[in-house]
Amino acid sequence: MSQLKKILMIATGGTIASAEDGHGLAPALSGNELAAYVPEIEGLCDLSIVQPMNIDSTNMRPADWMHVRDVIAEAYDDFDGFVVLHGTDTMAYTAAALSYLIQNSPKPIVLTGSQQPMASPFTDAKLNVYQSLLYATDERSADVSIVFGGMVVAGTRARKQRTMSFNAFISVNFPEVALVRGNRIVRASDATAPAERAEVLAPRAARMYDRLNDRVCVLKLTPGVSPSMFELLKHDYDALIIETFGIGGIPETLREAIFDWVDSGRMIVVTTQVPEEGLDLGVYEVGRAYADHPGILKGDDMTTEALVAKTMWALGQSVNPQEVAELFYRPVNHDRALRA
Repeated sequence: MSQLKKILMIATGGTIASAEDGHGLAPALSGNELAAYVPEIEGLCDLSIVQPMNIDSTNMRPADWMHVRDVIAEAYDDFDGFVVLHGTDTMAYTAAALSYLIQNSPKPIVLTGSQQPMASPFTDAKLNVYQSLLYATDERSADVSIVFGGMVVAGTRARKQRTMSFNAFISVNFPEVALVRGNRIVRASDATAPAERAEVLAPRAARMYDRLNDRVCVLKLTPGVSPSMFELLKHDYDALIIETFGIGGIPETLREAIFDWVDSGRMIVVTTQVPEEGLDLGVYEVGRAYADHPGILKGDDMTTEALVAKTMWALGQSVNPQEVAELFYRPVNHDRALRA
């Protein structure tokens, strides 16, 4: 009989742990109480539970990402996998942050939560917890991912798409890593040749990072947005992620403000506010002026959530613009397509 995998469950709060207190839903249940609601996990793994915080994920900050990262790093050698119970509203940000803080992990780091509290009679929490632990115990699972609604999404490609439905998350510009069907993990890679499969399963070692620069802000362009916005943001931020129109359209009125921002030693990351297919600054005149300007980095087909986390991570490792750019463009956990 094979030995059960040792899994550490890290409870952080969120809807899954919430109860009504007369002022709206708020986290109340502990990790141990949540596990007790899912007796089906008995015998699935050797489960340990810690509770570093119990908060609504709206209040999750970069310092809390680091706290979760520290819990995993300190326990990394003692467990075979990790499951983080988390609120859905900012789960994609935390999944992306952990993807950059703990890279190339041979052990699975799974985030999950629910759209309904665990104690609700119509909850999706029980199945999400069970399937997350099932995925975390699978021999082929690795890296950071979100398991939710029967779908496994790479930690850098997730986005919350629906506020109420149980299929809350989608995988943006990248296929799902796997599906969970009953007690089976179904992977697209199951159809690959044995030699290709061996390459995927090659030995790897996690690389951990312990610094972020959280002075990063997202600016979504709207028609008529004032260029004075950039001056107002200079005091508090070292980098702006600009969500442009379409495939990379930036109004002419913002050109001077954008160039002044990067010429002052700050960074601009350009992406698109269109949900799918990504950015290409070279298509239209309104974007081409920014394509090769120093200090302006291109988000390509990455999600805004991943861009926020990756920019914080890259700026946390170096203040040298060339080194930051090299880190930014280095693919991590499927975060960007490799373009010719």
